[in-house]
Amino acid sequence: MSGQDALVAAAGAIRGAASVVLGSHRDPDGDAIGSALGLLHALEAIGVHATATLANGERCPATYRFLPGSDRFVAAGALDAPDVFIALDAPALSRLGEAEPLARSASTLIMVDHHPDALEQGHIHIFDPTAAATGCLLWRLLPHLGVTPDARVATCLYTALLTDTGRFSYANTTAAALRTAADMVDAGADPSYVYTNAYESRTAAAQRLIGLTLERVTLVNDGRVAYSWVTDEDFRETGALPEEGENLIDHVRALGGIDAAFLAKVTKGQVRGSLRAKRDADVGSVARTLGGGGHRAAAGFTFDGTLDALLARLLPLLPGGDA
Repeated sequence: MSGQDALVAAAGAIRGAASVVLGSHRDPDGDAIGSALGLLHALEAIGVHATATLANGERCPATYRFLPGSDRFVAAGALDAPDVFIALDAPALSRLGEAEPLARSASTLIMVDHHPDALEQGHIHIFDPTAAATGCLLWRLLPHLGVTPDARVATCLYTALLTDTGRFSYANTTAAALRTAADMVDAGADPSYVYTNAYESRTAAAQRLIGLTLERVTLVNDGRVAYSWVTDEDFRETGALPEEGENLIDHVRALGGIDAAFLAKVTKGQVRGSLRAKRDADVGSVARTLGGGGHRAAAGFTFDGTLDALLARLLPLLPGGDA
């Protein structure tokens, strides 16, 4: 089931549910958090009892605590199996972390996602890889639910869209995405407020972490790829929170003349990698080769091993490599 049929079916299942739980992927970004909170407010507006949960714990990342309802996440372990579970921005159930058992035990499982490698799991699958953000898919769902979005809904879903388009700078910033953004502003989202809170409210610790990242930027593959890295020790020394490393890759990507950027977050025995493309590079396929996934222009993966071992595998796959 897809397209309009999926939207209609999802709305019917949600409106008839006694309980709804909303969950998103591990290490939630602006699309995941904004989508969960936007849908939470929308469902409450029509009298549907809903609860938002995270893949780990109940603490909203500090970056998105300006959003209305950010203090309302509940730990997955404290919840009973719901009538309906809605997985947001998660291409596979395995990405739901602690909330995965809730999703699997729900009477109806709805998955809403825009990743090109999303698995068609669950009972209802709202999927569109051309959508700029999962928040855009929820914006399409609102009329089927009978919801007229208020400023809270619009602010949360605008945040989802703003962050997943890289402040309307990535290749997924289409005319459709901009029209949706305009509709969200008409509904009450304040672009200046969202931008300031999401991107211009960094702590001094986060700024120090950015400085370390920029100091380590390295050009490889005949100058076509730039990479940098941060470690657990860097977070401890600077005092930066884990979520304050979310947008570090954008500072690497800002370097001119490159085709792709890579940021490694190095922990003991493991590297979590973020990839971003410029021009026509396809980093999604590279991430999938390494067991991860994502979009053509933005993707990620987890590698068991050292950074040096990863670079030996990764760099030949990127523009200017030997692959």
